[in-house]
Amino acid sequence: MKGYHFAYGSTQVELELPDSEQIVELKGHWEPSVEDIPKTLAQALEHPVHQLPLNQWLQPGDLVTLIISDMSRFWMRQDLVIPPLVDYMEQRCGIRPEDLVILVANVTHEGGSREDLETLVTKDVFEKIQVVNHDCKAPDLVRLGTTSRGTPVEINPLAMGRKVIALGAVAHHVMAGFGGGRKSILPGISSLETVRRNHALSLDPNAPRSNPAIGNGVLEGNPLHEDMCEAAAMVPQLYVINLIMNAEMKLSRIIAGHWLDSWLEGCEAADAIYRTPIPRKADVIIAGCGGYPKDMSLYQGTKTIDNVESGLKPGGTLVLLAECRDGGGPAEYFDWIGPLQRGTLDKDLRENFTIPGYIFYLNCEQAERYRILMLTSADPNQLAAMGIEAFSDIGQLMAQVDLTGKLTYVIENGSTVIPRVSE
Repeated sequence: MKGYHFAYGSTQVELELPDSEQIVELKGHWEPSVEDIPKTLAQALEHPVHQLPLNQWLQPGDLVTLIISDMSRFWMRQDLVIPPLVDYMEQRCGIRPEDLVILVANVTHEGGSREDLETLVTKDVFEKIQVVNHDCKAPDLVRLGTTSRGTPVEINPLAMGRKVIALGAVAHHVMAGFGGGRKSILPGISSLETVRRNHALSLDPNAPRSNPAIGNGVLEGNPLHEDMCEAAAMVPQLYVINLIMNAEMKLSRIIAGHWLDSWLEGCEAADAIYRTPIPRKADVIIAGCGGYPKDMSLYQGTKTIDNVESGLKPGGTLVLLAECRDGGGPAEYFDWIGPLQRGTLDKDLRENFTIPGYIFYLNCEQAERYRILMLTSADPNQLAAMGIEAFSDIGQLMAQVDLTGKLTYVIENGSTVIPRVSE
């Protein structure tokens, strides 16, 4: 037998499986983590991609907005990068603390508490720099224009009349291809209507299903990505700092500069780390999410399904270990069970598109493609309505899975592995 260890919430789950050639462990490619973050950050800022070094792009007296991600993406540990970045802007660029504002890109999520904000930026930074929660429903959002796909671009006023630095992590994203970069603007600091109109492009305009033009790592022809780029291009002065995490979820690279070109370089770096070659698709995949906050809810934890399903046969079995202490996540996630049971889910979502609604919709599509068994604390009755089998005991769950003669991939951290069949 061979033991595997899965991070599960703030604890671990151990699983013993037969030591067989049919059971293969998949990991992301190894890349060393950054040992000296201030030094590595300074190098990235002084040797940016297709942009002036930050200490030339910023001038004393400039008003600056630093956009950061909220607690749902704390896995990127931006709290380790923000203090040296603030110091750099102050000492090397001449930016006074009173001229800098940190804007939390909450998208449509509820703004974090004081404790959350202190955690995101560190207590020292919080005490000297103004930190503001973005509110997608605020009345003072600024209209910049309309994209070619008809999305009205309305963003936080703190991104106008100021130089804007967006700090984010580059990782695969089932809707936008990759996260980070232009997503700091749309959806990060956009209005609810802007986000809805953009994310509604996730649905196929000609059939009751997800848009086949979107997907993990898909940028070319991806309407969400292209729409986001149009929105970001409307922000007059935008500089991006991209964080790339290695397979152990440690910071491995920082790439800064032009908002699009530096981010695309970051996408290539992330793809090289997470894409894992496989000889063929498996009958069974057993995957964890990487623990909290990756598995804080179904809304977040099911991103692991998005990542690993490229390695699973249609009709295959997916075992997902996701604590989901916050249940579905947004309160409305499970509210979509009603339309699902009435047979009006696709119709209702198109008429009143929301991001949690689409994640629910996508999870239901995935439950139709595969048999999904979850170790979770989420409500088993609600998951059953979606076609997902829920368990609170790993032994009882695995008793339902027959691995005999079946190719099985074990992925301890599904947030850092994208299986790809070798050509």
